[in-house]
Amino acid sequence: MAREKIEALADYRTSELFSVTEKQILEFADHMTQTPAEIPHALFENLRQQFNAAQLVELTATIAWENYRARFNHAFGAESENFSAGSVCAVPSRLPRERSAP
Repeated sequence: MAREKIEALADYRTSELFSVTEKQILEFADHMTQTPAEIPHALFENLRQQFNAAQLVELTATIAWENYRARFNHAFGAESENFSAGSVCAVPSRLPRERSAP
C-alpha cells in the first residue's frame, strides 16, 4: 500500500487511499511549502483537535526541515544519486499561486 500512496500523492485530495487526517497533514505540508507559508486557520484548528502540542511541533518541524533540505539542495544544484533506483519519485503538486500585478 505504501507504493500506491506514493503514486497517489499528486492527487491526495481526491484519493481514497488517504485518511482524512493524512489529507489534512498533506495539505498542511503543501501550505508550509509555499512562499509565504500561509496556513488556513481552519486547517490548523483541525490538526490541533487531532494532535497534542508536542505532536504538532514535531509535525511542523519535520515539514519545515524537509523544506529546508529541499531548498538548500536546490540552491546548490544537488540532484538524486539514484540510490532509490526503481522506486517512485512523485512530482509534487503545486497550489495555485496568486500573482500580484507589478
